[in-house]
Amino acid sequence: MMIFQKNLMKSRRFALSCAVAGALLAPVSAMAATLTVMQTEAPRSMDPGDQTATFTAAVLDPMYEGLLARASDLSLKPALATEWSSDDAGLVWTFKLREGVTFHDGTPFNADAVVKNFARHLDTKRGLAASGRLRTFIDGVSAVDDKTVQFKLKKPYPAFLALLSTGPCLMVSPTADAAGTIGSKAVGTGPYKLAEYKSGEYVLEDKNPNYWGGAPKGADEIKWTWTSEPSVMNMALQTGDADIVNPLPPAFAAQVDANPEMKLNKSDGSAVFWVSLNTKLKPLDDVRVRQALNYATDREGLVRAIMQGYATPANSPLAPVTPGYDKSLAPYSYDIEKAKQLLAEAGYPDGFEMSTIVQEPEARIGELLQAMWAKAGVKLDVRRMESGVWSKAAFADPAGKQADNIGSVIASWSSGVNGADLQFRPLYHSASSSPAGANLGFFNDPKLDALVDKAASTLDEQARNAIYVDAQKEVNEQAPHVLLYTTQDLYAARANVKGAWLVPGGLVIAKEATKE
Repeated sequence: MMIFQKNLMKSRRFALSCAVAGALLAPVSAMAATLTVMQTEAPRSMDPGDQTATFTAAVLDPMYEGLLARASDLSLKPALATEWSSDDAGLVWTFKLREGVTFHDGTPFNADAVVKNFARHLDTKRGLAASGRLRTFIDGVSAVDDKTVQFKLKKPYPAFLALLSTGPCLMVSPTADAAGTIGSKAVGTGPYKLAEYKSGEYVLEDKNPNYWGGAPKGADEIKWTWTSEPSVMNMALQTGDADIVNPLPPAFAAQVDANPEMKLNKSDGSAVFWVSLNTKLKPLDDVRVRQALNYATDREGLVRAIMQGYATPANSPLAPVTPGYDKSLAPYSYDIEKAKQLLAEAGYPDGFEMSTIVQEPEARIGELLQAMWAKAGVKLDVRRMESGVWSKAAFADPAGKQADNIGSVIASWSSGVNGADLQFRPLYHSASSSPAGANLGFFNDPKLDALVDKAASTLDEQARNAIYVDAQKEVNEQAPHVLLYTTQDLYAARANVKGAWLVPGGLVIAKEATKE
């Protein structure tokens, strides 16, 4: 009996060893896998139509879809629409909708849902952050039948199809929107659905078992976290606490590139960093003062100090990857004496005091500008703000900014691959003055407005780009921004992560990423 018990124990130990070995040898893809993505800021809303931030768009991308989508080669492909056509004038567009699609809350996706999605943006009372770009050219959206919708445009808009793949055109559940919960609880049609949103900590997304496209290809879960500390991002990647970090702090790029357990991904970006000047406040209402600040800015120095060379000094409001960009422009050299001369001509021979507001990731920019501009006699007060507080202050109206004495805002903007209109119109058109848009300095230039409007409805690409060259020259001359640099896109992943990719401008696409 005792011999039997010993043999039984040996058998159990052998079976346990085999089970452990089997588990170790089993492919990771057969086990529950969580893909963790760490970015530099928290999401601003769970409603894709009420935010304009690249890193928020990345979080929302797995959960929402538009009528069209971007493929990994950046071409447009069908999504919730299967086919489309337009009249000869390019003013009436008809879309056939995909069958058998439901929102995560069970609401059917149909023509009525599309009409309601665009009606909320055309309603000026809603005040959604991304609506302005749609109201400019969409006259109305109507249902032809349950699976057909028709758009009527006010004028031809060459970037129309591209725009349909972006934030304000992503479809939210009309039921959730009507309930007023969409801002905190995402409800879309995408391959992932919201599992948990713990404000200030993380967003967790699970695979959507009812996805119209079949079983989602990516990890079982996607967990989104964030930090403004570059060293924390680097450590999370090194330890495996994060599978993807975006953007990778440039200071760690060489270290990551040399590590075989990680992969550095770099490409030409479209995010332009700038200082938006409050043209409603003195002395920034004087173009000579705005030009002086541009001359007092050492862009090459900023690129070296902040981006370790992974950026291009800005010579234009457009990024080099944007169609219409003019590389020959060279409006502002680093010239402190010229800056002092312009300030003296404007009546400020001894300089002046002004403020700027920054989020933590851009605080270093503010510190360096503070030192640079001091050489011209400009005393810059750099105010650091948490993301939500900053967003409210940055998008305040003229009275709000005057009350808080906000002279400028440091930020960036990327139109991705969606064309120059989505760079010019939100940032510089008078109709986009905050809070309606991202013209944070309330710049009002009828000449520029006319150029932007003319280009937007010019179908011939060569003629359109020629207009955009004139628009770039006008922005450079009037200097509503101190243009800083255009970044290269840098993100890093653990070597076992496959299938992630980046839209120019820093939008990481993680919904098909896997861990091997």
